[in-house]
Amino acid sequence: MSSEITETRSRILESTVRILEEHGGKGVRMGDIAKESGISRQAVYLHFASRTDLLVAATRYLDEILDVDKRLAPSRAASSGIERLALYIDCWGNYIPEIYGVGKALMLARDSDEAAAVAWDDRMAAMRDGCRAAIDALHADEMLAPGWTRPKATDALWAMLLVPHWEALTIECGWSTKRYVRWMKTLAEQTFVRQTNS
Repeated sequence: MSSEITETRSRILESTVRILEEHGGKGVRMGDIAKESGISRQAVYLHFASRTDLLVAATRYLDEILDVDKRLAPSRAASSGIERLALYIDCWGNYIPEIYGVGKALMLARDSDEAAAVAWDDRMAAMRDGCRAAIDALHADEMLAPGWTRPKATDALWAMLLVPHWEALTIECGWSTKRYVRWMKTLAEQTFVRQTNS
């Protein structure tokens, strides 16, 4: 891929992220993105075959520029399932405020906009993979609390960490991000980690 194509693609993705953050996801059209990025609508379609492709790429681009893989590295390198669970929640809880503008726009638009729904569901599937990895690590250590299967624990952890719950606790209830992360780690440990008698 030539540097000119890469530069144009990046400009389109940057513009898409900016429009989502500033104006919300509903009704964002390829023409709006072309105008914002200073290129033709046809040029946008040369890089992205559909609006769905563009919105999915924009959310992944945001993860890339925010270096989500580097942020997840400590969790992935954890020496125990308990540590992996805590580090994953720490990473995700501190990441939500940075993606919230785009996330909120897509969540608001998803009921009436298939492209927004696909883009948001793609990112939530990635988050669910992180939850699954943390639960699998607990299970491998034989530290998953009794009564939980790996799939059910993954479902419950994923649901617990969804953005609307963060939104309720931080925006509606006034919790700080630090408090949110601390209590989600406590709740997850009490819920999913086998208690041992010391």
